[in-house]
Amino acid sequence: MNKPYDVIIIGAGAAGLMCAIEAGKRGRRVWLVDHSTKTAEKIRISGGGRCNFTNIHSRAETFLSENEHFCKSALKQYTQHDFIALVQKHGIAHHEKKLGQLFCDESAQQIIDMLLQESEDAGVKYTPETTVYSVEKSEDQYKLTTSRGEFECASLVIATGGLSIPKIGATRFGYDIAKQFDLNVFDTRPGLVPFTFQTSLLERCKALSGLSVEASVSCGKTTFAEGLLFTHRGLSGPSILQISSYWHEGDEIVVNLAPDTNALALFKERKKSQPKQDVQTTLSHIVPKRLAVSICEAEGINGRLADLPDKKLEVLARAVNEWRVKPSGTEGYRTAEVTLGGVDTNELSSKTMEAKNQPGLYFIGEVVDVTGHLGGFNFQWAWSSGYVAGQNV
Repeated sequence: MNKPYDVIIIGAGAAGLMCAIEAGKRGRRVWLVDHSTKTAEKIRISGGGRCNFTNIHSRAETFLSENEHFCKSALKQYTQHDFIALVQKHGIAHHEKKLGQLFCDESAQQIIDMLLQESEDAGVKYTPETTVYSVEKSEDQYKLTTSRGEFECASLVIATGGLSIPKIGATRFGYDIAKQFDLNVFDTRPGLVPFTFQTSLLERCKALSGLSVEASVSCGKTTFAEGLLFTHRGLSGPSILQISSYWHEGDEIVVNLAPDTNALALFKERKKSQPKQDVQTTLSHIVPKRLAVSICEAEGINGRLADLPDKKLEVLARAVNEWRVKPSGTEGYRTAEVTLGGVDTNELSSKTMEAKNQPGLYFIGEVVDVTGHLGGFNFQWAWSSGYVAGQNV
């Protein structure tokens, strides 16, 4: 048995690195391990390689969880402004895109380098390419059997992430550890993920592949108004990714393809002022021409406005402002940005991230049943939950 550590953190992603830094600053003897050869790969590939590292509008309402209040304590203890200050301390140039999203000007690697530098300065021992085979509890210590031998620690932090993007090493390890220690784990499903379709609707999407519009997309009482992208598999884009986290199999979504225009009012007005205008031409003033053609073909409505009864114009308007579609599914974890569900927050202390029934065992980041909206919120949850655990391990 090797000399025991104060803290062992499994998972060197955003949450694990933040936790290691904060624990190290407190003088804890910290060992950070990860099975991957590359550090924080999810950070590296995020934001098109520029890392959308937080959102200036981060607040509890931008997160999903069975317990909507759980995230409040961590987000208050370590805010988006705290992380922005860390980024500025390291001189990393960044910019705000729409809706409060902050990105590096140059590269996501800068965020990874910053975190590694901070962890080194805090005296953290970091060992990649380390597999943890098993975890056992004996009295007040956790014993880990790893590919590098057996180790003990007083505090064990699970920061292994979810199941999204398996090609970069996602596993069920964190959920399995939670279950081993009798913590409830909610069923997981892909979040922030494109929708797929079948039959004629799929063919329509394929024909429109690459076309994007600003759209409003609803599922139940939840609505997001952002970009929508047609793909050869179905629908994607920010508005679709956002609503996917609220969608369940069998649900219908309602898409407004021209949220700034009342299509029926436009048709009726043009029918009076320009009765000879083709309805397809009228429609192409508020949506791209390819989409206008597709909508008219799908509804079987074409010709001059003067020749079309109002009932047909109403049908066409609904296809624009209230397009109802039922996805057959999603693209799954392969392209999902996050994993919904996970370790039940009722099993954890919101102030420390420690398991209530297992002293010394902590869960942070994506493995926990807290999932942010698209736009830097999930990274903020990683920083906040990692920070909080780091103060308490």
